Amino acid sequence: MVKILFLSLLASPLLSGRLGAQNNDALFLTAALTKLQHAKEYTLKTAEAMPGERYNFKPTPEEMSFGEQLLHLASNLGWLTSEYLSQAKNPVSKTDAQLKKKEDIIAVVGKTYDYAIEVLKQVKPEQLSDTVRFFAGPLNKLQILNLINDHQTHHRAQLLVYLRLNGIKPPDYIGW
Repeated sequence: MVKILFLSLLASPLLSGRLGAQNNDALFLTAALTKLQHAKEYTLKTAEAMPGERYNFKPTPEEMSFGEQLLHLASNLGWLTSEYLSQAKNPVSKTDAQLKKKEDIIAVVGKTYDYAIEVLKQVKPEQLSDTVRFFAGPLNKLQILNLINDHQTHHRAQLLVYLRLNGIKPPDYIGW
C-alpha cells in the first residue's frame, strides 16, 4: 500500500505537467482562433476603406499595390494553412493573383480567412508540437500559427500606411 502511494506521488507531477501542457495548448488554440477571427474582421474593414480606384496604389514603384498586398496576404494564409495545418486544397488559385477589382479581391480575402478559420478549428492541442517540413527548416505547427499571425499583421500594417498616404483614416484596431 505504501509502495502504491509512493509511486502515485512520484507520477503525479509528471501527469499533471503533461495535462497542464495540454490545457495550455488548448488555451493557445482558443486564443489563436479568436485572433484569426478578429484579424479577418480587421483586414476586411481595412480592405473596404480603400476606394476601388486606389487598389493599384503603390507608395513606391518597388512596393506591391494595395490590392496586391491583400492578395499576397490571402495567398500566404491559404498556403500556410493548407500545406502545414491540413491537407486540403489552398482556396487561393493562381488566377486569383491577377485580380484587380476591389470586390473580387475582398471576396478572395474573405473566403481564405473562412477557410483558415475552419482549418484551425480542426487542429487538436496535441498536434501543436508536430514537426512540419518548412522551406526554411523544420517547424512545429505552433510556430506555423505564429508565422501566420506575424505575416498577416506585417502586411495589414503596410495597408494601414497605404490608407494614411491616401488621406484615409484606417478602421479602429480590432485585437483580441
